[in-house]
Amino acid sequence: MAFFLTPQQLAFIFGLLGNIISFMVFLSPIPTFYTIIKKKTSEGFQSIPYVISLLSAMLLLYYGVLKTNALLIVTINSIGCAIEVTYLVIYLIYAPKKDKMFTLRLILLFNMVAYGLMMVVTIFLFKGSGRVNAVGWICAAFNLAVFAAPLSIMRRVIKTKSVEYMPFSLSFFLTLCAIAWFFYGIFVEDFFIAFPNVLGFLFGAAQMILYLVYKDSNKNDLKLKTKTMEMNPSSPTADKPKALSFDHGRRKSMEMKVYVEQDTI
Repeated sequence: MAFFLTPQQLAFIFGLLGNIISFMVFLSPIPTFYTIIKKKTSEGFQSIPYVISLLSAMLLLYYGVLKTNALLIVTINSIGCAIEVTYLVIYLIYAPKKDKMFTLRLILLFNMVAYGLMMVVTIFLFKGSGRVNAVGWICAAFNLAVFAAPLSIMRRVIKTKSVEYMPFSLSFFLTLCAIAWFFYGIFVEDFFIAFPNVLGFLFGAAQMILYLVYKDSNKNDLKLKTKTMEMNPSSPTADKPKALSFDHGRRKSMEMKVYVEQDTI
């Protein structure tokens, strides 16, 4: 049936899918902010992912406004800007003074100074299609940097042979998002949308492959430790299993917070 659809119709279908999946990704930090509101503190969480995500949405929104027939880019990034601003307002309300000042400096540097400078340069130095292309290159370069961010997590997975800090569901939806926007870019012949999402797909697929390779490592390590303790009950660790379990759980919880915050972007 797809063979009878025009490129414009296929672009609309993939753009709509991209909007839906992107919206779900934008909403993924809701449990984090529920925890912040419930505990009335943002201590232990980072604001950097939300500042960067807001800047990405602002750049793409500006690009979508400059382009013609880019309604689907404008809609999702308008929603994204609103969601990220909401997250940052909540973070600032409950953040300790030190984290609050750090976040305000980030917003000033990235979302005001850098974004404002980009707008001034593109408005006064470029005209017509040249301005669209200039902003497109900026968006493409920024999105490539964002897509490359999970490399540190992937290195950690390979080094530790553990996937406890790399949720499969998030990698899966980010990969679907990259696929949808890649095909949207192909069908509307937009290099600046299609090209960065090739990298997004490759990194997403690599993360899912790593997950499948190392997903049983934690279980095997736990079995080995249990077996070692049973064979050597006189070991200092053998008489303190509950304390160790508690300490490991607390450390895992804190490190997981940092990973989820970083990978949300």
